[in-house]
Amino acid sequence: MASKPVSRLALGLLLLAALMIIGGPAAAQSMQLELGDGALSLQSIQLFVLLTLLSLAPGIAMMITCFPFMVIVLSILRQAVGVQQAPPNMMIVSLALFLTWFVMAPVFNQAWDDGVQPLLAEQIDTQTAFDRTLAPFRTFMNGRVQPEVIDLLVQSAPSQNIQPDQELPLSVLVPSFLLSEIQRGFEIGFLIFLPFLVIDLVIAAVLMSMGMMMVPPAVVSLPFKLAFFVIADGWSMIAGALVRSYG
Repeated sequence: MASKPVSRLALGLLLLAALMIIGGPAAAQSMQLELGDGALSLQSIQLFVLLTLLSLAPGIAMMITCFPFMVIVLSILRQAVGVQQAPPNMMIVSLALFLTWFVMAPVFNQAWDDGVQPLLAEQIDTQTAFDRTLAPFRTFMNGRVQPEVIDLLVQSAPSQNIQPDQELPLSVLVPSFLLSEIQRGFEIGFLIFLPFLVIDLVIAAVLMSMGMMMVPPAVVSLPFKLAFFVIADGWSMIAGALVRSYG
């Protein structure tokens, strides 16, 4: 049931971007810009800007979701196991995307109900729709950002003159959220790495005691790490822990 509202949200965000770019008065669309001997319509410029924004939309969307945290933890997990290409990068990114979709579904639904749907029904204007659509993402980011990171960025840019009770601008909130998610991803990745490191150390000590110093410990420890990970149902356990961390 959640996939339909999320799909409608994706369509609604595209429509919202389109309306913000080309939703001006009809008279404005007929304007002409003189460029030397030729003329370029304002509608053509708006279409060019719209295509540029749509090309940047996936990257912008990843910045305000839990995708960075997911993909960092899964990448560190693959490196801890010791298999560099299994699963491949495309599969890691795909799994991170679907886990992000699962976690962010309530935020997407709220953004659709509060901002995009009223705009499509012509109940509010584009600016109000933009603010309402962004509000759930602001709440999500504020709940995950670390206060010390915000203080660091605010102190690094005193010219912005941000007051303590003022709503954080996106220029401060988004990088603070990204830095917090990256930091949290490396912290979880360190905890995931420890049991596999213990297996490597044990295998290296056994090989050293047997006088097999020329045998690479990583080659011998790989089957044991894979067996340990499979028996513990590692992928399901890690995915469940990542989802539960967003409560």
